[in-house]
Amino acid sequence: MFTTLAVAARDRKRLTEISGIAARFGLGAVLARLGLGGGGADDEGGEPLSRRTRQALEALGPTFIKLGQILSTRSDLLPPDWIEEFEQLQSNGVTLDFDVLRPDVEAALGGPPELVFARFDVTPLAAASIAQVHRAALQDGTEVVLKIRRPGVRPRVEADLRLIAELARKAEQASAEIARYRPRALVAQLSEAMLDELDFTTEGRNTDRFAADFAHNRDVVIPAVHWDYTTDRVLVQDYLDGIAPIDAERLRAGGVDPHRLAQIGADAVLDMVLVNGRFHADPHPGNLRGMAGDRVGLLDFGMVGTVTPRRRAELISFVQALAGSDAERMAEVLADWTEGADVPSQSLTAGAERLIARHGNGDVDLPAIVADLMALMRQERVSAPPDLMLILKALVTIEGVLSRVDPQFDLVRAMSGAWKRVVFSRRSLGAVQNQVIGALLDLSASGGDLPRLIRAVSRRLLDDPGRQAGASDRQTAEAVTKAGRWIGVSILGAGGMIALALIAGAWLGR
Repeated sequence: MFTTLAVAARDRKRLTEISGIAARFGLGAVLARLGLGGGGADDEGGEPLSRRTRQALEALGPTFIKLGQILSTRSDLLPPDWIEEFEQLQSNGVTLDFDVLRPDVEAALGGPPELVFARFDVTPLAAASIAQVHRAALQDGTEVVLKIRRPGVRPRVEADLRLIAELARKAEQASAEIARYRPRALVAQLSEAMLDELDFTTEGRNTDRFAADFAHNRDVVIPAVHWDYTTDRVLVQDYLDGIAPIDAERLRAGGVDPHRLAQIGADAVLDMVLVNGRFHADPHPGNLRGMAGDRVGLLDFGMVGTVTPRRRAELISFVQALAGSDAERMAEVLADWTEGADVPSQSLTAGAERLIARHGNGDVDLPAIVADLMALMRQERVSAPPDLMLILKALVTIEGVLSRVDPQFDLVRAMSGAWKRVVFSRRSLGAVQNQVIGALLDLSASGGDLPRLIRAVSRRLLDDPGRQAGASDRQTAEAVTKAGRWIGVSILGAGGMIALALIAGAWLGR
């Protein structure tokens, strides 16, 4: 099926495996659309094409499962039935006997885990397609977990990434329609995500960064990483004893207040996205814990997203435009999100008006808003920025989790007043202060040059050797000099205002 792909000899065996699995699930129609040969009807085997594709991705292993998980965030590209199927993809794996993992673990720890730790459980706590998790206890009694990479998984993933990259290149060449959606950019995102997940030191550093972000928030618990035992193949971190927030009754039975947990979870998410600039990109119930004292525990930082100041401002503007029924403002945000796609402004304005008409009054359903927004983008045949899609997916996921344990929870309502959280955060005050200092330095430099520049312009007007200066030239020179004085006064005034802003920022930040 993939005979048109140019691959290295080392990857041909894996290519044969992939081709066989694709054929088993009747994906000839998909391959034909991509210009990779194949054939067959979409209803082959009696199952919907979307379901057969999801089943094939599961059979193909961790790289393709991750690809499907990333595609599940791209409702701007795929219709709802495909998104629903891909959202079911889980990185579950068959449990391995610990003896299979033992050589890598002993190499990482410098000895048998039974001797390194006060207790080590050979029975796994959980298993996924990339890693297996075991519980243990340090010599001082601290309860920990070991996340252990499966042997041989890295070469397989690297081969898959090479093949998928070649497939994306071929698909872009075969179809201008496919090229519009930039599949090679999607593959680059997949490669970065997979390689990060394979190196557990990356996840450890991410965990430490989030721990620093929430160091002053006792309501959010991030497991400590034990770097003395951690390598790229083995991650050792604190075990968090808590309850997955699946339903309110289960939390209450464990002594956790669901309403309080939802409030803390919402605050944590808003801090991540709007203040800290990095967020947990996969906040499903398995990665969250309701803990004693109504605290929220966060796990698994293998997939992390970042938020630029520009994107943060756009998100706040979008929510405020929705809350204020401001179609013009929303259209401006949509223009930013479709920049470079040549979408007519009339279409954006009409789309903004439809969004506000459907969602601008009463309770707001975040998944419904995102679904309509993505339908608009599919209608205009544009793809949204990948970072925006990751943010929206994380917000929809956490909103679904928290509203399940507290039906009164409303993330959009919490976001509508989020500008205060941004403006008055210590991080924002520090950033503003640095920007103000830079502006003041620029103004200071300009102010020093200004008198010299004004004098040079005046002399140029009055002393041009090519002609005789007239009355009009003298009047112009006097006007330039007068304007220069006003500019100088303005710079001094601006400097004073900036100084006041610095003082106020320092005072507020204390």
